[in-house]
Amino acid sequence: MRKEVDLMLFDFDGTLVDTAADLACAVNHALEKLNLPPKPEIQIIGYVGDGVRQLISRAIGEANADSIDTALGHFTEYYGDHLLDKSTLYPHVKETLDYFSMKKKVILTNKRLRFTKIIADALGITPYFDDMVGADSTPYLKPDPRIVDYVLLRHGAARDRTVIIGDGTNDVAVARNAGVSCAALLNGLGAREALLTMKPDFCCESLLEIQSIFY
Repeated sequence: MRKEVDLMLFDFDGTLVDTAADLACAVNHALEKLNLPPKPEIQIIGYVGDGVRQLISRAIGEANADSIDTALGHFTEYYGDHLLDKSTLYPHVKETLDYFSMKKKVILTNKRLRFTKIIADALGITPYFDDMVGADSTPYLKPDPRIVDYVLLRHGAARDRTVIIGDGTNDVAVARNAGVSCAALLNGLGAREALLTMKPDFCCESLLEIQSIFY
C-alpha cells in the first residue's frame, strides 16, 4: 500500500550523489600530510555518516587524536578543490525528483552545507529542492531528532506525512527518533546488512523504487 507524504527529506552522500572516490582521496591526502599510511576506499567509506570530524577522527585513529584539527584542515582544503573530480549522481535521481515535483523536498545531510551546495549546483539538482540543511546549519546532526524537528517547523510539515530517504543507519535512526517514516536505500555508501538489521519502514534497491511507495 502506497503512503501519502507532503515532505521528503533526502540524505546526500550515498543517496543522491556517489561521493565515495572524492571523499576517500581527500582523507588519504590528509593521512599523507600526517605521514600516515593510506587506507582503502571501502574502509574510509565505512567511516562516513557522522560528519567530517568523526570521519577524520576514525581515519587517523586514537593514537593520532591530537592531530585531528591539522588533519581536518588538510582534508577541507583538498576536498574543496577536488569534490567534483569523480562524484556523480546515482541512477534515476533527476527522474525521481522530477516525479515528485509537487512535493516539498529538502536535502538533510551531515555533510557541511557549503560542500553540499557546490556539488548539488554542479550536478544540476539544486532547483529540485526547497531547502538544504547541512552539518553546520543547526547545532544538531543526525540521528538527533531535533534536526528533523527543525525542518518540520521550518516547512510546516506533519510528522505522519514526512519521510526520510537515505542510505545510512543514521537516516533510519533519526527517522525513528523523530517519529517520521524512513525509506532505506540498500545500494548506497551505507552498510546493507546494518540497514536491514534496523528494520526500516521501507527498503529500496534504487531510488526509482520510492515512486511506487510514496505519492
